[in-house]
Amino acid sequence: MRMGMYMARTAIMAMTTELRAAAAELYRLMTWLSPAYPLGGFSYSHGVEYAVETGQVTNRVLLVDYIATVLRHGAGHVDAALLVAAWRAARADDDARLDELAELAAAWRGTTETALESSAQGAAFLRTTVNAWPEPRLVEFSRRHAGEGSLCIALGLAAAGQGISLEAVLTAYLQAFAANLVSAGVRLVPLGQTDGQAAIAALEPVVAQAAQAALLADPDEIGSAAPMLDWCSMRHETQYTRLFRS
Repeated sequence: MRMGMYMARTAIMAMTTELRAAAAELYRLMTWLSPAYPLGGFSYSHGVEYAVETGQVTNRVLLVDYIATVLRHGAGHVDAALLVAAWRAARADDDARLDELAELAAAWRGTTETALESSAQGAAFLRTTVNAWPEPRLVEFSRRHAGEGSLCIALGLAAAGQGISLEAVLTAYLQAFAANLVSAGVRLVPLGQTDGQAAIAALEPVVAQAAQAALLADPDEIGSAAPMLDWCSMRHETQYTRLFRS
């Protein structure tokens, strides 16, 4: 009986340790990808503002279609694949590969505004995280790159360094990407808050598909095929009245 009680107590302690680790993982992801984390993500619409201006996005269904295209064929797909590669490189202690991926991520933007969207948020993430959640490899990466870097690379590296699983950070990143664009659409179309949440719900399977595609992607062969998204972004650069930076 004593042996049985000892084994049960040991199992409970092991389960408690696992739950604490999972809770810590969830806490960090929720913090890093919260709208309250100072990345300035609310400033960017990824071309949604121009699409609304020209009547291409006028309701919830069209907004969902726009965002789904970003996740499947545009920057969402590219960034997710690069995040996966960065996480794996960090876990392999491959700093040279991380630097290559950082260069690749910086090059994978079709317009000035989407390049700013990625780099500005990445720099803000690095600046905040190396101070609030310091981890040696992230600190060193920030030093090597003078505090600059794409958000997908910085987040993948930070997650690996903090012991956060690849599947968790990948899904959280894509959900936050989609939710930020939904928030922009809610303000721009405009849509009600219920429509906004319905849009996020409709994008759940798209996020799951995008995550699966990213896990299987070869980062040296990724690309995007969303010319209308790039066109909206380029036209937004000269849009007369605008609320967003992209």
